[in-house]
Amino acid sequence: MAKHPVPKKKTSKSKRDMRRSHHALVAPNLTTCKNCGSKKMQHIVCPSCGFYDGRQVLNVQA
Repeated sequence: MAKHPVPKKKTSKSKRDMRRSHHALVAPNLTTCKNCGSKKMQHIVCPSCGFYDGRQVLNVQA
């Protein structure tokens, strides 16, 4: 019969929560579009006007 590893001691709430300290969700970092002023994610084409890095990349229907 195979032996399975079993913890010798119960993990305390403090240790468990310290391990989970990096699991929190982080809100996305939004910037304003330099062309139209709407909020957009960094390094991504603006979904409202289609501009990226000062030039038109997508044709967006109004």
